[in-house]
Parts: sequence; structure tokens; C-alpha cells
Amino acid sequence: MADARRRYLYTLGALFAAIWLALAIAPHDRADWALENALVLAFGGALLVTRRWFAFSRTSYTLIFLYLCLHAIGAHYTYSLVPYDDWWRALTGRGFNSLVGWERNNFDRVVHFSYGLLLAYPIREIFLRVVEVRGFWAYFLPMDVTLSTSALYELMEWGAAAAVGGDLGAAYLGTQGDIWDAQKDMALAAAGAVIAMAITALVNWRARRDLARDWADSLKPRREPTR
Repeated sequence: MADARRRYLYTLGALFAAIWLALAIAPHDRADWALENALVLAFGGALLVTRRWFAFSRTSYTLIFLYLCLHAIGAHYTYSLVPYDDWWRALTGRGFNSLVGWERNNFDRVVHFSYGLLLAYPIREIFLRVVEVRGFWAYFLPMDVTLSTSALYELMEWGAAAAVGGDLGAAYLGTQGDIWDAQKDMALAAAGAVIAMAITALVNWRARRDLARDWADSLKPRREPTR
């Protein structure tokens, strides 16, 4: 089982490396691309270094992979210029924004929502294995950490944008003139986490067991029977 999980992880890693390298070619703004990818490289390095001591489930690795792919797309185009509207128009003949009533490029909002939706479950696995939380807290704490880290990212984003200033700072923030951009981003991340934990709770209720806890317990060393 460990070998299968390792192969799956290496496959996801190779796929993401290929996607990341492809999107690293001629990004819209190289300086903004570098800023956007600083945390990604740090996060990827942390996953690589800690993989022997803390292994996530396949579900979590898949969710992390999907989120990083979305971020890679945003970094390539800059978040406020991702041409999803043009892509949808090429497929259907009608812009996506006009279809749903959006007045701005909302790719950044989608990714902030995806932060909570896709990463709350891996965060929950950390709590189950490191702290061994149970019951209500096993669902609440992932939501709490998602919101707090989202707020921390907004502060870091503000600091980085203030430090570099100018057009680069504006491109990195991507507020598109919305003075409540940071607050809306945090609210969307929290909403994504709430939905993720609601789905997790529903699946566990239907299965009549905590699937993530079963995964965590399977990694514990077996105790030798006493004589």
C-alpha cells in the first residue's frame, strides 16, 4: 500500500511539474509570476521534506494537486487577467461572465474559494494525526485554520505589494478596484471550508465511520501483543 501511495504521489508530482513548467514559459508578467510562485515553491519543498514523516492520503494529495494547478494558471496570466471568459466564449459562443452576471474577472475569487474547498480536508488530516482531535473539533478546526491562514495570506500579500509598489504591486494584489477585495477573499475561503467539512461530515455519516480517521489509524505502528 505504501508503494502504491508513493507511486501515486510521484505521478501527481510529475504531472504538476509538467504543468508548472509549461505555464512558466512566457507568463504575462514575469515579476508577478515570481512573486506568486514564492509560496508555492516553499509549500512544495515542505511537502517533499516531510513526506517520510507525514504522508497524506491520496484524496488529500489530489486536492492539493488541483489547488496548485489553479494557482499555476493564475500566476501565468496574473489572476485578474485569466481569460476564462474568452475560453468559454470559444466553446459556447457566449461569455461566461455575461452568463452568470459577473462584472469583473473572478478567477481570483474562484481560487480563494477553492483554497477552503480543496485544502480544508488535508488540514483536517493533520489535526487527526498530530493532535488526534475528535467530534466537533475535527470539523471546526480545519475551518478555523483555513480562515486564519487566508487572513495571514492577505496580510502577507499586502506587505509584499507595499514593498514592491507600482504596477507590480497592483498586479500582485489584483483588487480590480474593489476596496473590499481582501474581506471577500477571506469570506470565500471560509465558505469553501464550510462546504468541504459539511461534505466530509455527510460522507462519514453515510459510511458510519470517519474515513480520514481510519486512514490515520492505519499509519500508527502496531503494538506487539503482551504475553
